[in-house]
Amino acid sequence: MTKKFTVKDMILCALLAAMTGVFSQIGIPIGEIPINLALFSVYLAGGILGSYKGAVSMVVYILMGAVGIPVFANFRGGLSTLAGPTGGYILGYILAALVVGMVSTYWGDSSWKLAIGMVAGIALCYLFGTVWFILLTGKGLIPALSACVIPFLPGDVVKIASAAVLAPRLKAAVNLSRRLA
Repeated sequence: MTKKFTVKDMILCALLAAMTGVFSQIGIPIGEIPINLALFSVYLAGGILGSYKGAVSMVVYILMGAVGIPVFANFRGGLSTLAGPTGGYILGYILAALVVGMVSTYWGDSSWKLAIGMVAGIALCYLFGTVWFILLTGKGLIPALSACVIPFLPGDVVKIASAAVLAPRLKAAVNLSRRLA
């Protein structure tokens, strides 16, 4: 695993960060926290770019939102969104991409292995985000899980299944383009 960034790596990180911003807007509003496709993009970032570069792409996404670019769900941006009750879930994207990338790098790119990594990544994201939510809102565990985790689980299954199948194919295409260049 090399931490050296080529121009193509930078472009891919920027592309996955931008894609996460776009996918954050594609969703179903169910309250303050919409069901959206952002995590699908997070899974792809880890699966295609690996742990370090996948995490960097999510840091770029978060920095875009932190400076006010409306890349967070419902076209929100700014530090107030990150410091708010759902900011922990957004910051958890870094952990999720990191875990998926580690699985891809060290275990391989088979769909079932990536799916396991994606489940572990979302578990860390939910853990970090739920603790953050509880600390900022003062709500208990059950209300936090009811508002921030349970409604999202069916969609997470679909996103994980789709990303676990798609990521190895996209990674192979990206690697092929690197060899041809």
